[in-house]
Amino acid sequence: MDTTPTPESSESARAASLRYGEHTLATQVAARVAQRIDGHALKAGTRLPSIRVYASEERVSRATVVAAYDRLIAAGYVESRRGSGFYVRPRRASSIPAARDPAARAGAARAGEPLRAQALDVVWLLRSQLRQAPAVDHPGAGLLPGDWLDGERVAAAIRAVGRGRGNWLTKYGEPEGYLPLRTQLSQRLALFDINAGVEQIVTVGGVTQGIDLVARHLVAPGDTVFVEDPAWYVMFARLAAFGAKLVGVPRAADGPDLSALAALLTRHQPKLFILSSVLHNPTGTSMSLANAHRLLQLANEYRFALVEDDVYGDLHTGRAVRLASLDQLQRVIYIGGFSKTLAANLRVGFIAASPARARELTELKMLTELAAPELTERVVAKILIDGDYRRLVERVRGKVESARERTARALEKMGIRLFAAPAGGMFLWADFGRDTNAIAAAGAQEGILCAPGSLFSPLQLPSTWMRVAATTSQNPAAMKFLARARSF
Repeated sequence: MDTTPTPESSESARAASLRYGEHTLATQVAARVAQRIDGHALKAGTRLPSIRVYASEERVSRATVVAAYDRLIAAGYVESRRGSGFYVRPRRASSIPAARDPAARAGAARAGEPLRAQALDVVWLLRSQLRQAPAVDHPGAGLLPGDWLDGERVAAAIRAVGRGRGNWLTKYGEPEGYLPLRTQLSQRLALFDINAGVEQIVTVGGVTQGIDLVARHLVAPGDTVFVEDPAWYVMFARLAAFGAKLVGVPRAADGPDLSALAALLTRHQPKLFILSSVLHNPTGTSMSLANAHRLLQLANEYRFALVEDDVYGDLHTGRAVRLASLDQLQRVIYIGGFSKTLAANLRVGFIAASPARARELTELKMLTELAAPELTERVVAKILIDGDYRRLVERVRGKVESARERTARALEKMGIRLFAAPAGGMFLWADFGRDTNAIAAAGAQEGILCAPGSLFSPLQLPSTWMRVAATTSQNPAAMKFLARARSF
């Protein structure tokens, strides 16, 4: 077994050595500096305050600061430059994803900074969202507050499933997924005018895994994949890992920019196009019927598959246009889940596709994970069967609508332009008129989590746009920060 420490594990170990060692005053000072470096609030190459200045700022002795800086040097966070002072050390390139854009790399080189020192990467944002529970009311949040969801109802369903009889818990689940859940999903899809029998539905561990499974099935190294620009940032890295060539299609208020798409199709032959029809992340907009019809025509003409990510669809009020309902799963692969409305920790999602494609995806699923995690699928099935889900979603939707309207009004009063009036959902796409990487970096220094626009583009170029969570209006400190953001 290879026990060579990875850059990430080494980083975690050095952080732990500072934070959980002897609880001396010097250790505490060092731990606070290390936390700011880990959180990207202090960039590589940043000069730390002199020993005298820092001692005065922290109201500690100079000897304490000397000991703290010595600990940071020993842990690899800081380096001492004779006659100049103490500086944050550049991190190893393997621990921070490199900027994909050549211009960004050249800019970093001209500035004399380590690669990615001036940007905030996808992994950093994900790690911040996953580790910082209070960040659900921050601008960069990706989840709703836990008290908006019905955790008690989910817990009751877990207890009920646990009391069930049979030895199913000690066996593998069905490769296609728990049949009663797939039956409920088939009935739910019928409400969206999507005709999918149980044999056309494959369960997965959330929408992220669903997209991953489809990409594994369809994408070979060198294949071109169209994605929306902006779009959900996590899939960019996943597709690139499969060797795909990513091409961004600009997003308009009514769906993909069809003029831009048509032009791109004259130069590229995509294998598939991954997009959201309903409550697009990050703009919150939904596709028009005319846009959807024309998109399907282009897909048929140029023979590429469409992957429709509908993870936010249940938050939409009224009737929404879905590609799968127009196409009836001939060329469209539909992916949905429950992480945004029930509980992120359940990790239950599903794929609906043509019968042949569903069989192929099931076979691939068996090769990658053997079978479905039936415990969590039984929990979701029980909630759907008992009829509780509709009422849960209605309550959540009402809270989201109210919070989004408050946040939108507040942003507009600050003079911040919104991309469009969202059709619903959790997010607002806002133009701050300046590079939002700088805003995110300033936010990190103040404990405010932001999601800069560069993350949402496959090119990851600097952007004046930023995704703002609907729940931000609940956080006065975050709103005050955004009001100052354009003046940084």
